[in-house]
Amino acid sequence: MSGTTRRTDEGHGRLGNMLSGLAVALGCVLFLGGFGWGAFVYRPYTVPTDSMSPTITAGDRVLAERVDGSVVKRGDVVVFREKSWGEDMPLVKRVVAVGGDKVACCTAGKLTVNGKKIDEAYLPKGQDAEAMGIPEITVPEGRLFLLGDERSGSLDSTAHLTEAGRGTVPRSSVDARVDAVVWPMNGMLARPTGFETLGSLSSPGPLRLITAAIIVGAVLVLGGGAYGPIAKRMATRRRTTAAVREPAGAR
Repeated sequence: MSGTTRRTDEGHGRLGNMLSGLAVALGCVLFLGGFGWGAFVYRPYTVPTDSMSPTITAGDRVLAERVDGSVVKRGDVVVFREKSWGEDMPLVKRVVAVGGDKVACCTAGKLTVNGKKIDEAYLPKGQDAEAMGIPEITVPEGRLFLLGDERSGSLDSTAHLTEAGRGTVPRSSVDARVDAVVWPMNGMLARPTGFETLGSLSSPGPLRLITAAIIVGAVLVLGGGAYGPIAKRMATRRRTTAAVREPAGAR
């Protein structure tokens, strides 16, 4: 009887060890692959000011997807560099108009793009779209008009209206598009649905898929690694129980 129990345990053990090994191997691929994919696609930034509050506040850590400026759309929050705006350092602002758009403010307290009032749900509650107003500006092709979400204190396109380009920046200045605030863990940025009447919005990057791959990979590695000790303990317990129940002298 004990021999049968031992053979059964050995059979189950070989199968279990094989499956746990596969789980650990697959888990390592997903876990390490997820981190590698994330490092290739995303870049972290620390935002130094409150110019994008309440969406992003000073000290927040964000993940920005590396994208070409040519794919940026209205409503995107972008990381860019523009020497004419000061030092050559990364800045974070929201795209409110693209090449060919006519942007102005304010009509009933709202920003207008191509004559349509934009519902900017991301602005601080009760704040108008722009305290000082914006004269109608036609954005040159290949350029972007950028505003901070905290309009009263943001040094954005409105602070450079008298410069060449009327405060706009070239698409080539864009380094990345912000997908999420990861510290504190506020998660993915809300979609700027107020711009949908003017055209399609950008699709979120693969951050959710990358995160899922890392979590599933970690679970498989931990579960597969824990199988061996747990299975060994259970097998020992079954053999001990079988030995106790087996009559003396039985074979």
